Amino acid sequence: MLYGRTAEVSALDEVIARARDGSGGAVVVRGAAGTGKTALLDAAAARGGAMRVLRTTGVESESDLAFAALHQVLWPVIGSLGALPEPQRLAVGAALGLEPGGGDRFLVGAGVLSLLAEAAAPDGLICVIDDFQWIDRASADALLFATRRLATERVAMLLAVRGDAPVKGVPRTLDVRGLPESAADELLRDRHAELSARVRRELVTLTGANPLALHEIVARLTPAQRAGDEPLPDPLPGGARLFGDQVAALSPAARLIGLVAAVEADLPLVLSAADRLAGGQALAELEESGLAEVAGATVRFRHPLVRSAIHEAASPADVRRVHAVLAELASDDRRAWHLAGAALGQDEQVAAALVAAADRARERGGYGAAAMALARAAELTPEPRARAVRLKDAAVAAWLGGRPGQAQSLLAEARERAGEDVGLAMEVARLRGRFELNSGDAAEAVRILAAGDTLDMLADAAEAASYVGDTAAIIALGRRAAAHPEGFLRDTVAGVGLTLDGDAEGPGLLRRALSHAGELEDAAEHLWAAAAASYLGENDLAADLAERAGRVARVSGMSGQLPVVLEFVATAERIAGRLARSQALSEEGLELAREAGYTNTVAAHLANLAAVAALRGEEEDCERQARAALAIAIPHRVGMRAGLASYALALLDLCLGRYAAAHDRFHAVVTAGPGAGHPTVVSRSTPDRIEAAVGAGDEEGARATLAAYERWSANAGTPESHALLARCRGLVEGSSDAFAEALRLHTNPFESARTALLLGERLRRSQRPGEARAQLRAAWETFEQAGARPWARRAQEELRAAGESGQAPPSDVLDVLTPQELRIAGLAADGLSSKEIAARLFLSPRTVEYHLYKMYPKLGISSRTDLARLVVLRKAPVTGDGKL
Repeated sequence: MLYGRTAEVSALDEVIARARDGSGGAVVVRGAAGTGKTALLDAAAARGGAMRVLRTTGVESESDLAFAALHQVLWPVIGSLGALPEPQRLAVGAALGLEPGGGDRFLVGAGVLSLLAEAAAPDGLICVIDDFQWIDRASADALLFATRRLATERVAMLLAVRGDAPVKGVPRTLDVRGLPESAADELLRDRHAELSARVRRELVTLTGANPLALHEIVARLTPAQRAGDEPLPDPLPGGARLFGDQVAALSPAARLIGLVAAVEADLPLVLSAADRLAGGQALAELEESGLAEVAGATVRFRHPLVRSAIHEAASPADVRRVHAVLAELASDDRRAWHLAGAALGQDEQVAAALVAAADRARERGGYGAAAMALARAAELTPEPRARAVRLKDAAVAAWLGGRPGQAQSLLAEARERAGEDVGLAMEVARLRGRFELNSGDAAEAVRILAAGDTLDMLADAAEAASYVGDTAAIIALGRRAAAHPEGFLRDTVAGVGLTLDGDAEGPGLLRRALSHAGELEDAAEHLWAAAAASYLGENDLAADLAERAGRVARVSGMSGQLPVVLEFVATAERIAGRLARSQALSEEGLELAREAGYTNTVAAHLANLAAVAALRGEEEDCERQARAALAIAIPHRVGMRAGLASYALALLDLCLGRYAAAHDRFHAVVTAGPGAGHPTVVSRSTPDRIEAAVGAGDEEGARATLAAYERWSANAGTPESHALLARCRGLVEGSSDAFAEALRLHTNPFESARTALLLGERLRRSQRPGEARAQLRAAWETFEQAGARPWARRAQEELRAAGESGQAPPSDVLDVLTPQELRIAGLAADGLSSKEIAARLFLSPRTVEYHLYKMYPKLGISSRTDLARLVVLRKAPVTGDGKL
């Protein structure tokens, strides 16, 4: 029976009921030791009816063993592993030691989600994780990844945590404190009727109504103390001291066996060690004391505080002795950690065993566990250089495990210990620069990386300088890269630098690099190719190459690259006018970037979302997201993203017809220095800046901007780049012929609609309403389909002024889909199965099917064939005759 927990039980019942109905979720049950968290979890699990229950409890002695907890919680449903998409099945299988090879961290998490979804059929699933603070890091990462994606699954995740241990990404928390005084008094009356009323009141006050403390303290009171004839002990025992006297009452042999069970959870190992150290009689004494019992495959303590009390009572020598015996009996990871526990001083053999354990964890995707093992190995390593190498490797593992703070601390120590080893120092420096670029100060990344001379470090430095927007640094690095032998990367880095410096050789190098675009395999190489196209002024080709990078990243198994790659893919979709898809990609990238700890990538996706909101006229969202992006990008000196966020605010003014305000904001974008602005943002925004300048009446400024744009795009060869230049000339020169030329050249339907709008406005004002109506009608339809509401309204108003009130064009039927549904629809239209879509998007197949089931009635269709037709129609390119 639970006393005084009606509100808490109701809160858990709500989470479980929602999961049963298909709206999964999670709750953190947080409280101090002894407040009754486990009892609440037991009660909640028992109230789930036909729902399946999976559960495990974190064990401190297994917190260093990669995927130990995941193995426990998933083992009862491992038979459903075959239902998973193959990448997820292989990743989870590797994590659990069932498959060879490595497990990508995101794929392991997605596989756990899929397996939980399978286990939830048909009646739902309650997953109970007690003492979550002691779950090994690899298991915790995978479970939390799944937990944050339960919205459409029939899964309730209940996580009990002692104290303030953080649980990332689970906002709902149920705080479990002491019982209400009346409930605590009722508990004592029911279970200890001999207590006087005054003693009950004192105990409730002194213990904070902690149920465990009440029970354990009453058991230690004398009859006189219970009756109130003698004072209560002062102070009352608390924490581990609750069980201190019981531990002290054990024989030395029984305490030693208790220590074995406290540092090792595997029952066969505990029993073997017990035989060696003290014999089975000591284990029997431990059980008879009531402090522990053999249950199933473990020795279970009455309460985790018993384990703490045993540790406190043990001498360091006893702890080492127990670990030494267990190390002789154990194998692989357990042996390595017991050797470390038994070590007295540095020991290379023990360190090597931990490195091997780290390798095994890393191969299975357990990067957090690998980082811990490597860090401990470094502590035990006597040779300075080897110690520095292991610290460096630990930093990499921590970074890949989504723990940038730990990674930077480990790398700082590695740097201190690298000594005079130049090669190692450069390796450490490159990692420092990459860490800074992803999550820290991008300008500092330039400084660190520019100290290297290898082509890879120069390329990394150039990439960092590009993020900052430091043109001088990009030029200098490009000239240094030119001294290296010819090749795709060398030509790209050198070509970008020389082009920015006005050197005629630069565009040729970029063209030569792009000639290899069809041979590229890596997502990062495709992004370098996109950069080459961008610096040639061919933003349409750059967008296409960025999309290819996204496809490569999804299918390559290198999903750690995906948050960064999606920055560029989402931008490409926005430039193409596919606003809903751009939003969907940035929302996906934002989620993954936060998972990975890539702070600067978070800023990138926020900035792109601000730009999408600007095009839709969503003023509040645009300003909120731009502010959030600037709050990261400015202090981190990421000029590319700060520039995009500032551009979004200027674009919002332009979309809403506030030309003077837009003109001022665009001027600020142009004049912003490195770290606050970016030359690529300046160049790409030129058509918008010219439109704002003309609208604000600054004809001289518009002409100067056009001249700069002509110089910038002199090397561009794609029709779209020529179309944008023609439109800009039409604006500045007031030439209908230039607008018509732009319409003939456009390959981007959205930009073609903008040109048609400008031409239609000019024709109407020139008293040519019949010609104007055709352009305005086509522009209105495109803007409506894209969801660019401000421009759609502008086109509609112009069309009415031209004498046509016509019906509103049909909006894009796909606009009714959520961003998640839109991502799924696009992949389904490409012919991917539900399992394949799940693997690409880190979802469960059941989630994919759920979204498809919801999509069909929304769209008025009944099959994937119909869905593919709608998606293909949306992507239909502009025709070559100047019509939209």
